[in-house]
Amino acid sequence: MPAILDAPPGRTAAPARTASDFTPLARQVRESGLLDRRIGYYVRAIGLNLGATAAVWAAVAWFGGSWWAVLLGVPLALLSGRTAFLGHDAGHRQIASSAKANRRLGLLLGNLMLGMGYGWWNDKHNRHHANPNHVGKDPDVGEGVLVWTREQAEKARGRGVFAWIGRHQARLFFPLLLLEGLNLQVNSVLYLRGRARREVLLEGTLFAVHAVGYLALAFSVLSPGKAVVLILLHQGLFGVHLGSVFAPNHKGMMMPAPGEKWCHLRRQVLTSRNVRGGLFTDWFTGGLNYQIEHHLFPSLPRPSLRKVQPMVREHCARVGLPYAETGMVESYRQALAHMREVGEPLRG
Repeated sequence: MPAILDAPPGRTAAPARTASDFTPLARQVRESGLLDRRIGYYVRAIGLNLGATAAVWAAVAWFGGSWWAVLLGVPLALLSGRTAFLGHDAGHRQIASSAKANRRLGLLLGNLMLGMGYGWWNDKHNRHHANPNHVGKDPDVGEGVLVWTREQAEKARGRGVFAWIGRHQARLFFPLLLLEGLNLQVNSVLYLRGRARREVLLEGTLFAVHAVGYLALAFSVLSPGKAVVLILLHQGLFGVHLGSVFAPNHKGMMMPAPGEKWCHLRRQVLTSRNVRGGLFTDWFTGGLNYQIEHHLFPSLPRPSLRKVQPMVREHCARVGLPYAETGMVESYRQALAHMREVGEPLRG
């Protein structure tokens, strides 16, 4: 049995073996048929999501004269989260059998419906999947407003407001997520700079159609004041929803040291955390609560994640690999504790 040197969350750990133990698991999952496309599931999911979104906007128009209409920004945020998760699945080619069909779905779900770039997201997210929690390779732990390592915290000294945010980032994390929806849209547009003309034209046109359609819809059924409040509530809660789903997945988990190379199984399992829960958790997180399984098999259709989990858990136990799984509240506690710990140099 291979020995794995355990480490506290956020620290590096040196796997004792470099030979891949992934092959037997991959064979088992492939032979189970769980990698097969689930087109019927996704047709229903996309159809229900589009229908529910249209129904909520119809309700906004119905209650347009009342401030109660503004509260419908809450279900709109949840439905936008569902749209984002479906776009995420398209990006991983979980939905259709061809890359072209998945790309078209991603453009419609992301660029057109959310104003969030399919090209930008895929580029960023694929780099994350290739090297999760690896500083210098994973953009999700790169230098930015928040710090993910003590080294980044040291560099943030003297940077004014950024140093102040890093000092208090654990407490500010969820409030900052109110801006995440806007951040995703801005980065999607900025990504198009220097891209191929065809890509700029296609994605840029879809961005424009989304922006014009979204604003026209809001301001045509609501007074200007109510429309602004609805948009702020919708976009703010959308960012909080996405951030609250993605935050527990890797924050506070092991981080490879610079230059350190782990095999695929260890690279994905040691850096990921599952969130325990039932059907509601599966729905609320878009299946990303099975983060370990998703990282090991990115093209695995969402409804198959729950079914493949026992195989992965048993395989990790067989090769002596820690399998991290917590409840939702505990996952936030661990992630925020890590953020507070790495920000310590800024408080000192």
